[in-house]
Amino acid sequence: MRIVLGVGGGIAAYKVASLLRLFTEAGHNVTVIPTEAATRFVGTATWEALSGNPVSNSVFDGVHQVNHVRLGHEADLVVIAPATADLLARAATGQAGDLLTNTLLMAHGPVLFAPAMHTEMWQHPATQANVETLRSRGAAVLEPATGRLTGADSGPGRLPEPEAIFDAAIALVQGQTDFQLPLAGRTVTISAGGTREPLDPVRFLGNRSSGKQGVALAVAARNAGATVRLLAAHMEVPPPPGVEVVPVETALQLREAALATAGDSDVFIMSAAVADFRPAVVSDTKIKKRDDSADPVITLVRNPDILQELVEVRNAAGPSGQHRLIVGFAAETGDSQGDVLAYAEAKLQRKGCDLLVVNHVGSDKVFGQDTNSVVILSRSGSGPQEASGTKAEVSAAIISRIGDELNHLALN
Repeated sequence: MRIVLGVGGGIAAYKVASLLRLFTEAGHNVTVIPTEAATRFVGTATWEALSGNPVSNSVFDGVHQVNHVRLGHEADLVVIAPATADLLARAATGQAGDLLTNTLLMAHGPVLFAPAMHTEMWQHPATQANVETLRSRGAAVLEPATGRLTGADSGPGRLPEPEAIFDAAIALVQGQTDFQLPLAGRTVTISAGGTREPLDPVRFLGNRSSGKQGVALAVAARNAGATVRLLAAHMEVPPPPGVEVVPVETALQLREAALATAGDSDVFIMSAAVADFRPAVVSDTKIKKRDDSADPVITLVRNPDILQELVEVRNAAGPSGQHRLIVGFAAETGDSQGDVLAYAEAKLQRKGCDLLVVNHVGSDKVFGQDTNSVVILSRSGSGPQEASGTKAEVSAAIISRIGDELNHLALN
């Protein structure tokens, strides 16, 4: 596929290099057209090296090839990222002052804009009118992500992650009309990994969680356009780029972080393996093994139920909390008293969360593996949904279901 990648003059231009890499690694032929301002952030040498094609922003380069006409005619797809407020305005008013805006006027194929600018610029009536104009003419304009901007402030206006723009672009070419990122503008907080409860400065009580499923969920939520916050307990895999990471170790630390972030989370996914119990007393020094001393007796106390507390806090918020979605995970084993789903259904009702993702665990199942098989239970009355495959594929199914549930909440 022949792609024109237009780069606007914003600080987010550096992230577009990763988007270019995604296109080229997928086998597409990409011509990069930066604006003059964009070259102040990322030079043409970078775009040429990554694309393998010459780069220009002037209509007077390669005049014999009539580039200001040819590039738009030949492109199967035009992607503009970052689409600054200025570039959106020039596109909406049909200006043709440089090679990129000329190409936009000549484009016959689909055009995708990925905006990035300060919140006030994005929310300004002029920008919103320009976006509506472009959409009314058939262009696709993504919603910007919400998160940290160039300065110390945060808000809507952040460039969606390159993987999310890539997915939207491919969906657009394939004729999908629902390519808009399902979690655009949403904040999703995900707990991942296993908590560790210290016995002494050396030893701890832990579990087999690797964090792989939580990280895969973070990637899927990020690619769906969400601003993602990862409450990371012990994990055997690194956190993904493009997400905020809050490190925690114990269940009490995770509880503190969860309650502190619940208020600004549209979705909270409790996928961490949280210890049910912790030692009642933590020794300040290493517990010694001596021949002349008795075996130590470790007394355990119950850890707080973080998932249930999140539901209680949400419910206590009244109308302001009614559109927050809380997703729990249940790592279950069956026994003589009931099977996995029976225990999970009871847990769903007891906890009061909106969705419960259930998996059957064991010494060789789920923990540390690259594949998973889950059943998603819902309090909304919809039937159980099964998902299996790699943890990335399972995560994509969970995030898709979350998008459906959010739409259901918005209608009620």
